[in-house]
Amino acid sequence: MGFTFGKREEPELKEVFGQRRPSTIEAVNNQHRMSVSNRGLTGASALTVRQSIYPITLVTILFFLWGFAYGLLDVLNAKFQTALNITAAKAGGLQGAYFGAYFIGPLTYSGWLVRRFGYRWTFIAGLCIYGVGALMFWPSAVYRSFPGFCGSLFIVGSGLSTLETSANPFIATCGPPRLSEFRLELSQSFQAVGSVIAPLLASRVFFKETDGKDLSKVQWTYLGIAAFVFLLAVVFYFSPIPEVTDADMALQAEQCSGLTGFVDKPMRKQYKLMFGVAAQFCYVGAQVGVAANFIKYAEESAGIASAAASDRYAIGQALFAIGRFAAAGLMMIVKPRLVLMVFMTAIMVFIALAMGIKGEGGVAMLSLVLFFESCIFPTIFTLSIRGLGRHTKRGSSWIVASVCGGALFPSLTGLLADKKGYHISMAVPLIGFFVAFAFPIYLNTVCRKELDGFSATKIGYVDGDGVIGDVVRDERRASLRHEEKGVNPNEQLEVYEINPKTE
Repeated sequence: MGFTFGKREEPELKEVFGQRRPSTIEAVNNQHRMSVSNRGLTGASALTVRQSIYPITLVTILFFLWGFAYGLLDVLNAKFQTALNITAAKAGGLQGAYFGAYFIGPLTYSGWLVRRFGYRWTFIAGLCIYGVGALMFWPSAVYRSFPGFCGSLFIVGSGLSTLETSANPFIATCGPPRLSEFRLELSQSFQAVGSVIAPLLASRVFFKETDGKDLSKVQWTYLGIAAFVFLLAVVFYFSPIPEVTDADMALQAEQCSGLTGFVDKPMRKQYKLMFGVAAQFCYVGAQVGVAANFIKYAEESAGIASAAASDRYAIGQALFAIGRFAAAGLMMIVKPRLVLMVFMTAIMVFIALAMGIKGEGGVAMLSLVLFFESCIFPTIFTLSIRGLGRHTKRGSSWIVASVCGGALFPSLTGLLADKKGYHISMAVPLIGFFVAFAFPIYLNTVCRKELDGFSATKIGYVDGDGVIGDVVRDERRASLRHEEKGVNPNEQLEVYEINPKTE
C-alpha cells in the first residue's frame, strides 16, 4: 500500500488546468452538501481572510471541544483504571489501543474519506465514530470489561484521528497560504485550552465526591459526550464550509511557483514530507513520553505527594497552552521555520537540564519543556505539507498517522524508569526530540527558498484589482491589458495561462 494508497483520488495536472476556474465567491456560496470531487476546482485556492474566517472559527470551536473531550478522556480513563484495578502494564495497552487507531485510520478509511467525499463529510464521519466510541463505554462500564474498554478507546481514537485527518489540513489550506502556520497554531491553541480546563472541571465538579469503584458518573459523562458530538455533527452538516480540493492546492502551488520554485513531483520524491513524517513520529512519541511520566518524575524529583505533583502537571499544561498562543503571535513577525528551530533548540536544552537537576528546579525545567513543545506539532505539520500541491490530502494523512509514535515512547520511558529512575528515563524522549530536531535544521538549509516563497506570496490578499489568485481578478487584469494594446478583450490570451512544471 505505502505512499501509493489514495493515488486514484488525486488529479493529474492536465485535468486541473483543463477545467474552468471557479471564483472565490463560488467557493463560498457552493455548500457542497453532497460529496465533492477531489479532482475538481472549487475556487477555494485563493480565499481571503474574510471569506475563510467563519469556517476557520467553526473548526477552531471543534478544536476546543475536541481538546476538552480529550482532557476529560484522561480523567475518565483513570477512573476506569481505578475501578477495574488495571495494572501499569495494562494501562500501556490502553495507550496502544488509542494510538493504534491513529496508525490505521489516516492511512486507510479516514484518508480515503477526505479525498473521496471532502472535508465536511469527514468532519461528520469523525464526530459520529467518536460518538459511537463514547457510547460503547456504557456497556464496558456495566460489565466492567477491560477488553471492552480497550475496544471503546480504539473507536474513540479512530474518530479523533479522522477529525485530525480533516481538521489539520483544512485549517492549513483554508485562507491565504502565507498565514497557514499561524492559522493552525492559533486553532490548536484553543485545543490546548480545552485540554487544560477539562481535567480541572472533572476533578473539582464532575467527580468531586465519587467512590473510586463507582462508575455511574463516568457512564453518564460519556453519554453526555456522545450526545454532544452527534449534535455537533448536525451543526457541521448545515454550516457553510468551503471545500479545498487537491486540484485547488495544485493550482495554488503553480501560482506560487515564481517565488517557491515549485515543480510537481510524484509522491515518492516528496522528501520533505517523508522527513516530516519521521520527525513527527519521534516528536509525538517523545511528547507523550514526557506527559505520561511527568507526575511520577515530579514525585521522585521534588519528593512531593501525588496530588501536589498533579498540580505541577496542571501548571505545565497551562504553560503548553500559553506557548501555543505565544508561538502563533510570533509567527506573524518571524518566519515559521525559525520559530520551529528556536523552540526545538529550547526543548533540547531543557530536557537535558531536567535529567541533571533534582528538586523543584528539575520540575521547573520539565515544565519549560512543555512550554516549548507547544508549537512543534502544528508547525511540523504545515511545513511538511507545503508545496505538496495535488498530493496535499494524502501527505496530510501520513503526517497524522505519525501520531502513532505516542504508542511506543511512553512504554520505553516507563521501562527505563523502572530500572534507572525517572530522571534517567527522560533520555528516551531526548532521543525522540533529537531526531525531530534534525527536521528544522533541514528546513532552514535545504528548503529555505521554498518555505520563504510561501511566506511571501500574496494569494488571498486584496489589491486594487480584486483578490490576488482569483480568476475574476486575472480576467479583469487581462481585459485591461488587452484594451491598452487595442486587442478585443473577449479574446483569450494564452500568455496568461499557467504552464505547470513536472518532474
